[in-house]
Formats: sequence, structure tokens, C-alpha cells
Amino acid sequence: MPTVFIGFGSNLGDRLDYCDRAVTLLSLLPATQMTAVSSLYETEPVADAGDPGSGWFLNGVVRLDTDVTPESLLEVCREMEQALGRDLDARSGPRTLDLDILFYGERTISGPNLVIPHPRLHLRRFVLAPMVELDPDWRHPVLARTVSELLDQLVDPAQVRRVDPSPSSRYGSRPPCSTRDSARDLH
Repeated sequence: MPTVFIGFGSNLGDRLDYCDRAVTLLSLLPATQMTAVSSLYETEPVADAGDPGSGWFLNGVVRLDTDVTPESLLEVCREMEQALGRDLDARSGPRTLDLDILFYGERTISGPNLVIPHPRLHLRRFVLAPMVELDPDWRHPVLARTVSELLDQLVDPAQVRRVDPSPSSRYGSRPPCSTRDSARDLH
């Protein structure tokens, strides 16, 4: 089964609740095993692809092994976002839940509705910090650098700080993140 990384985030309403629900729902996907969940990171909104509003996000990343196809996984993610109150007509605005497929194994996909790896993940500290926590040696199949190298070379002024509690703490158990402590300075 391919290893898949999905980024999740919320900056509207009860952010922790939406993140908890997202992790729990992703763990229930058929033909899928959730193998790790990052810590939560509170992150400054980044307006590089729209106007997410001024509310800070809670963000994280899950690692899954799945037989669900990339296209079906995208459809399920959009359904989860909508079920949890995301305004799909204002995708770049403030959001109760945002789910992004970051990597799908080593695959590269460039379609009208789906681009994998995520086209801006290498520019975003709020994605790279939890990715490094889960798998610092994961190699970007297009840029041919590890996520740890991408984070080390990143020029991004947005603030990102790890917070407690962990996602999915209210809706069930979660797999641990990697044993590596990513206590690097994230600013």
C-alpha cells in the first residue's frame, strides 16, 4: 500500500474539535491504516493562494497506508470538509477544515483537480514542520530533497509553534508520531 500524507487545518470555530474530527474520520477510511499523526501546530495564516482571514490555524499532518486511489481520496477529503461545515464556494477563505493530499507515495499527478505532491508544500513551514516530525527523510519526488532539507532551506516569515493537546485526543486513540523529537526553532 502506498504511504500517503494528508495535511489538515482549521482557523474557524472550534479548531481543536475540527482537527480531532478530521483525524478520526481519516482513521476510519476503508483499506487504510493510519500509521502516525503529528503534533498540532498553531500557525499564522498565509495568504499566498487567497484570503484565509486573520484567525490563526491549527495544523497537522497524518500518515496513512492506503489502497484508496488518489482521486477517491480527494473526493472523500472534500466530502469531509463539507460535512464539517467548510464553505466550498469560498475555498480560499477562513475554513472549519482544510484537507490537502501532500504526498501519495512517490507518485506525481498533475490534473485539473488534483496535483500531487501538493504544489506549495515546499513553501510552507506549517506543512513542513509536522512532516519533519513524522518522517524527516521523506523525499519530495519532484524536488529530490527530503522534507527536512526543504524545512532547513525555507525562507518563510510565518510563525509556527507546536501546541498541546494532540489531535484526536477526544475521539479515540491515535498512533504516535515518530520518536524523533523535532524541537527545532520553527520561527
